[in-house]
Amino acid sequence: MTAPPSPNAAPRTIAMTGATGFVGAETLEQLLDKGFAVRALTRRPQQDRAGVTWVKGALDLPETLDELVHGADLVLHIAGVVNAPDRAGFEAGNGIGTANVIAAMKRAGVKRLIHVSSIAARERVLSNYCWSKALAEDHVRGSGLIWAMVRPPAVYGPRDTEFREILRVASHGLMPVPPQGRSSLIHVRDLARLLVLLCGEAGDAFHGTVWEVDDGTPRGLSHPDLAAALGRALGRRVRAIPLPRAMVIGVAQLDRLFRGPRAKLTPDRARYMCHPDWVAHPAMKPPATFWKPEIPAATGLAEIAAEFRR
Repeated sequence: MTAPPSPNAAPRTIAMTGATGFVGAETLEQLLDKGFAVRALTRRPQQDRAGVTWVKGALDLPETLDELVHGADLVLHIAGVVNAPDRAGFEAGNGIGTANVIAAMKRAGVKRLIHVSSIAARERVLSNYCWSKALAEDHVRGSGLIWAMVRPPAVYGPRDTEFREILRVASHGLMPVPPQGRSSLIHVRDLARLLVLLCGEAGDAFHGTVWEVDDGTPRGLSHPDLAAALGRALGRRVRAIPLPRAMVIGVAQLDRLFRGPRAKLTPDRARYMCHPDWVAHPAMKPPATFWKPEIPAATGLAEIAAEFRR
């Protein structure tokens, strides 16, 4: 575990993007618990809190990124776009946004970057989202900085709106799923704990690493496995209903037709969902002596199911 700074040493200052998002909010809490000082980017005003300097700005406003990274020991880049109406939207949020962070770091002389990518980056040609996450990784690799990257699979936990929707569907006993495939999961607290470890002195030993992380479930979960696990968490039987790939794409096209840019199930996301393998690669996991997951799927899903019932 990362030890908090000694009483005689100034705390490390972390410049952080995405601190108001799902993963970022949990990571911010853990950073503060460990005694770090945080400079956090935000589009909207935030409540004052000890240990945090809120910097008003955005990834597409380079001058605000200069202010964000000023005086930081390292940058933790979590912010990104998971849904956009077109390729340009993904490129702006993931590719150009990451390039802007790197440029600000170079102007300020900040050398250390921890980049939160996605397991999607390994399938560049599958969808616009996958392409944009791979593009962001390209920027990091070519930056000349001291960097480490983490590729999470599906992240879940309290306050997660995506899994709340899945639970809402599963609570009726039937769960439409893509035709085939297996996926890894990771609880947000486990992911945040890894990011905090990387921000500490022990994390400095890792440069040029790309880690795929999960909850430790061998080979992940198939779609029927996930439906059954959600059923156990909800206390009822949930049956997976496999849908043909063409039907999943068709539903996504209807969602785009009726909700336009507000569509949740876009054709781009449908192609991602229908990919058969989103399992974290065993050879790309962090050393167990540095980090290992603590929250198995059964425990984590029971937690969010309890919250859903409330």
